[in-house]
Amino acid sequence: MKNKRNQGHLIKEVYPDSIGEEMKIEAGDILLTINNEEIEDVFDYRYLIKDEFIEVVIRKQNGEEWLLEIEKDYDDDLGIEFDNSLMSNYRSCCNKCIFCFIDQMPPGMRETLYFKDDDSRLSFLQGNYITLTNMQQKDIDRIIRLHLAPINVSVQTTNPELRCKMLHNRFAGDKLKYLDLLYAGRIEMNGQIVLCKDVNDGRELERSIADLSKYLPFMRSVSVVPAGITKYRKGLYPLDVFNKQDCEAVIDLIESRQSEFYEKYGLHFIHASDEWYITAEREFPEEERYDGYIQLENGVGMMRLLIDEFNEALVQVKKKIKRRKFNHNLSRTLTMVTGKLTYPTIKGFAAQIMDVFPLIKINVCCIRNDFFGETITVSGLITGQDLIKQLQERKDQGEYLGDVLQIPSNILRSREQLFLDDITVSDVEQKLGMNVVVVESGGKEFLDAVLADDYLMERNNENFSYIQAYQRTGKS
Repeated sequence: MKNKRNQGHLIKEVYPDSIGEEMKIEAGDILLTINNEEIEDVFDYRYLIKDEFIEVVIRKQNGEEWLLEIEKDYDDDLGIEFDNSLMSNYRSCCNKCIFCFIDQMPPGMRETLYFKDDDSRLSFLQGNYITLTNMQQKDIDRIIRLHLAPINVSVQTTNPELRCKMLHNRFAGDKLKYLDLLYAGRIEMNGQIVLCKDVNDGRELERSIADLSKYLPFMRSVSVVPAGITKYRKGLYPLDVFNKQDCEAVIDLIESRQSEFYEKYGLHFIHASDEWYITAEREFPEEERYDGYIQLENGVGMMRLLIDEFNEALVQVKKKIKRRKFNHNLSRTLTMVTGKLTYPTIKGFAAQIMDVFPLIKINVCCIRNDFFGETITVSGLITGQDLIKQLQERKDQGEYLGDVLQIPSNILRSREQLFLDDITVSDVEQKLGMNVVVVESGGKEFLDAVLADDYLMERNNENFSYIQAYQRTGKS
């Protein structure tokens, strides 16, 4: 066969005992078509192989093209992995949003941190929020045809003119029509509003909530998050930080609408992210109001879940102590770091632990963000250099920090031992002379990490129930 219509997709690996191996497909071969259809990306591939009989065209490394007729069960995969998991180039953002965090990054950081993605495929694969401005009618048609869901949309405002201004894109307002099409196609959606003071808040936020509620129940949630503002805003649109009174107003508006949505649809729908409650110094909503934590990765309900998990785990530990299945005379000193936003909560956790275990001393250190500016208060944007500098200052002043430093997992690049500024965990250990333990998010994991590292396991062999939880923190 000869097929010159497309370059195809490079196969990186063929799994043993798979259909691909049985059909003599090899790493280095090129997948050209399935059922005579060109394959745009991984979604086309997954859709086209969903059949009991398929015709696959492969270009071998010697240039030959094979037509493979494959009979299989409907859901069987071919057992092949591609060089590019998306099977397509990533689509970069075409906007110039007034709140864009990447535009507020300092120079000299690794190249990947400056890439602005706005790819609808990543919304389905990774949960990313997209603006719809990169999409065309054919993209929406394909989402509806393949019933891809949920799609996460960064709306900002439903005022078309204001949306054009905020995204600095003259087509941004017109793209809101795609929400109507997705709703008509019964595609599940989630929305996000990045709130900018004196721009899309107040009456504009009221309008956006009212407009977006028309897409219930297929738009299942909308989060409202404050724009992150760093010290690197020279030449950018002037934005101010929300103060305590501003945050109270945002919470009041959002909570005033939740009950009516819940009564009608069984969803509270509109949610304020945790930052609003912390800055307003208000209690976080109860678990039921988060609708199953739909937008947890967007910072909505993360603190409520963390608190509830920690409290439940501490109750279980107290029961073990009471039954004499756990030693409450554990003794050690350790340090844990966090950002300003979560410091009061983490400090409270430490106090509760020390109350139960009086011989344990926990230093909770709030790391000031000198790198991005003090307006950045989340732990996930703490850099290695800020952490090292501020902890070293404490040590120089004679404060004993112990030999173990616990850091939250979100402080590191995903699945790597690397901070945002390319400082490694090993760098931190060498500079501070401390053992670094990476603690996964979760209240139980937090408590397990305090009670179950090498120091305690060497002295309390009966505590094996905590060993596995400790190993999940990333320390071998």
